[in-house]
Amino acid sequence: MNIDQPLSLLGGLTPAQFMQRHWHKKPLLVRQAIPGFTPPVLRSELFALAAQEGVESRLIQHQERGWKLRHGPFARRALPALQTPRWTLLVQGVDLHDEAVHALMQQFRFVPEARLDDLMISYATDGGGVGPHFDSYDVFLLQAHGRRRWRIGRQKNLSLQEDVPLKILAEFEPEEEFVLEPGDMLYLPPRYAHDGIAEGECMTYSIGFRSPARAEMARELLLHLSDEADEAEVPVLYRDPRQPAVAQPGAIPAALQDFARDALQRALAEPLALERALGEYLTEPKPSVWFEPGGQGGMIEGVALDRRTRMMYDDKHVFINGDSYRAAGRDATLMRRLADQRALQPADLARASDDALELIASWCEAGWAHPRT
Repeated sequence: MNIDQPLSLLGGLTPAQFMQRHWHKKPLLVRQAIPGFTPPVLRSELFALAAQEGVESRLIQHQERGWKLRHGPFARRALPALQTPRWTLLVQGVDLHDEAVHALMQQFRFVPEARLDDLMISYATDGGGVGPHFDSYDVFLLQAHGRRRWRIGRQKNLSLQEDVPLKILAEFEPEEEFVLEPGDMLYLPPRYAHDGIAEGECMTYSIGFRSPARAEMARELLLHLSDEADEAEVPVLYRDPRQPAVAQPGAIPAALQDFARDALQRALAEPLALERALGEYLTEPKPSVWFEPGGQGGMIEGVALDRRTRMMYDDKHVFINGDSYRAAGRDATLMRRLADQRALQPADLARASDDALELIASWCEAGWAHPRT
């Protein structure tokens, strides 16, 4: 992607300008970010997705007695009538299930793949919404169908309403108000409070980004580091031949604490261990994702990654769906192009080594990529 080319998606800003001026800093309203936008997923198709096992969906209703939240899957008859006001269906990760939605998300790859999370579709009847709230991540709100009124504001008081199944702000203080129509888009940085209310039937596409908590990332990285340590041929076990008898058996021995500290230090000191753990963690597919094995065809002339595949790289490695490979030279350049462009042409593969072709073929057999023959 040319990050210096102005985009209508960003209101005429270049990706470089948007990231410098708005990302993580301030909102941006773009009228007709996608002119003449036609939603790739119809209402009936969204309802069908919400009925599937393995698809994360939620139904939110704002009733006289307050808010009600239910988790899917939902049979069509379990959803309220279309004429019933103030209900919202949220379907997460639609990009994993629809090729056109996945293609739409690719327009936002001026942000690193490591930060891009998923596309959620919100369907709402008149008056529907999820209440005033804030997200801990950046989000683009693309209006796909109908109209939605957004009120936004920099919220200092982040206290939430009590005894409510949703994280709704107790005292929302809006500063600006916009009505979005199909093709309009609103970008909001993290913790920017917002409240969207449907004016008639509407659908909104939310492009969200990963913002892992430091504690969560530490936990996941330690798990990956421990997996690498388990691969040692001769495990080093804790030994305490000089341990005396104790009158207080509940106390953890200082020597065992030292052993644990040394284990962590050794794991982190292993060359590139942290980099491998991070790349594997960032490319792990979501728990609901599964791949269908591909056939073993003939000569591969081109290849494209499956829409569910996560592929990234660093200076020394290539990562795909939680696996890591050391990469250097011409093959590393080829694999990085595949991660960046999510496809390789015949001319690209013509310069690949036999090892690289064999690896790509194995990914096709696993369903992680698809050959173009």
